Amino acid sequence: MKIGIGLPIREAHIDGEFITEWARRAEAAGFSSLAVTDRVVLNAKEPLIALAVAAAVTQRIRLMTTAVVVPTRETTLLARQCASIDALSGGRFSLGIGVAVREEDYIATGYDYHKRGKRLDEQLPILKRIWAGEAADPEKKIGPIGPIPVRPGGPEVLIGGYLASAVIRRTVAWGDGFLAPDGMAPDQVAGLIGQVNEAWTAAGRAGTPRNVHGGYFALGPNAEAQADEYTEVNYGFKPELAARMRKGIVTSPEAIREMLKRREDAGVDEYVFRPCTEQLDSVSQLADVVAGR
Repeated sequence: MKIGIGLPIREAHIDGEFITEWARRAEAAGFSSLAVTDRVVLNAKEPLIALAVAAAVTQRIRLMTTAVVVPTRETTLLARQCASIDALSGGRFSLGIGVAVREEDYIATGYDYHKRGKRLDEQLPILKRIWAGEAADPEKKIGPIGPIPVRPGGPEVLIGGYLASAVIRRTVAWGDGFLAPDGMAPDQVAGLIGQVNEAWTAAGRAGTPRNVHGGYFALGPNAEAQADEYTEVNYGFKPELAARMRKGIVTSPEAIREMLKRREDAGVDEYVFRPCTEQLDSVSQLADVVAGR
């Protein structure tokens, strides 16, 4: 199982020097991917721009979103941005997709929160057409839009979400893999992966989908306090969700190794650790732990 690491971009003081240093350290430490999350109503750096900065100072590590809230974005602009990162990084970009649970992000961008699933279903084929160099609208035949990605058919697309039926349908129709939501127990992850794999085969798609999962970590003497603070700041708006997320944060080397074993047994191909703090030492701390698992 591959192991990736998150890039913290949610703090207001994060700058370009921090992003490039974190990216360099993550690549040097051998992590498979560098991942960013997405929010609209938050004093945070824009995730795709942050990945573009990281792409400029790395050569091997994949650049991944876990996940972009696609229905809050204009589709053709998103297609151009993703294709550009893919082209500029030599085909290292993976687009993790989600619809998210915060209505305020939709209010801020002018899209209907209650129709976010329907909007995503409309966006996915448009993204694929644009990446193939076709017209975004077949009737109007306007194109091409943006660069052709390095990877044939466009960047890798990982479909995430909690509604199993919709996620499975989208993954089989438009995805390259499945992005298991945070806070899921290993048996839940294994169950969803099994359903995705079964539907993939039944649809006649070649090979198997790539199954990615992730969660938060904190290490060091203040790990528990850091985990508590991060949970409250980012998930305190919904106590039930906050409790589930806090339970899943690993705060010791032993917990990290046990969690990795259980995810690997569940069929996860890559696990992404997202830090609860923006301390640069977190990269080497995690690398030391996973190297000895």
